Formats: sequence, structure tokens, C-alpha cells
Amino acid sequence: MDKLIDPDIGLMIWTVVTFVAVVLVLGRFAWRPLLQAIEAREDKIQDDLRLAEKARLSAEKLKADYDKQMAQAESRTRHLLAEAHKESQNIRDKMLAEAQEENERLSEKARQQLALEQQRLVRELRAEVVSVSVKAAEKIMRHSVNKDMQEKIVQKSINDFGQWT
Repeated sequence: MDKLIDPDIGLMIWTVVTFVAVVLVLGRFAWRPLLQAIEAREDKIQDDLRLAEKARLSAEKLKADYDKQMAQAESRTRHLLAEAHKESQNIRDKMLAEAQEENERLSEKARQQLALEQQRLVRELRAEVVSVSVKAAEKIMRHSVNKDMQEKIVQKSINDFGQWT
């Protein structure tokens, strides 16, 4: 135990030399590549963080654009629906006006046809009256016309004419 407390100078020198040799060998072959790997990993992580931030900003921008486009589409849809409603209202009003005009035209045509039919019936009635008058005159002419008969016919015609008026 005594050797643990009393230092041996030769052993210490060899320990320091060995330690320095190990440090140089490790520094040349192990630590430098390890440090380079750690630095490369750190750079990669920094690049990945920058790319992630860019992707997040890009995603936010895309979301903002999407929201804007959706708002525009919704506004456009509302506008188109309003126009369609307005147009359908105009078409309905136009169709009602056309139907009313058609109704008036048909009513006027029916009135004209009724007036023509009335005129035709009056002509037919007049023709019938003339025909009956001619037949009556024929019958009267067949009988010999004497003064008494003539007076009776005139009197009867006057009475008949008075009843018609």
C-alpha cells in the first residue's frame, strides 16, 4: 500500500507519455472524425430546421391562399345565385306578360269572331225575312187581288208591323 501513496516518477512520466500518445492517436484518428460527424449532424439538423420553417411558412401561405380562394368562390357563388334568381324573376315576369298579352289577343279575337258571327246571323235573318216576305208576296199574288182583299192585306200588314215594333 505504500506504493500507492509514494509516487514513482518513472511510472508517472510513462503514464503521461502514454496519455499524450493516446490523445494524439485518438485526436488524429477518432476525435477529429467524431467532431466532424457531430458538426455535420448539427449542420444537417440546422438545415432541416430551416427547411421545416420554410415548409411551415409555405403551408401557412398556401392555407391563406386557399382560404382567400374559398372566400372568393363563395362570394362568386352567392353572386351567381343572385343573378340566377334575378334572371328567373325576369323570365317569370316576361312569361306572365306574354301570357297576359296572349290572353288579351285571344279575347280580342273571340270578340271579333263573335261580332262577325252576329253580323252573319243578322244577314241570314234578313235573308230569311226577305225570303219569307217573298213567299208571302207570292201567296198573295196567287189569289186574285180585289179591292176588299187588298184592304185586308194592307190592314193585316199594318197590324203585323205594329206588333213587331
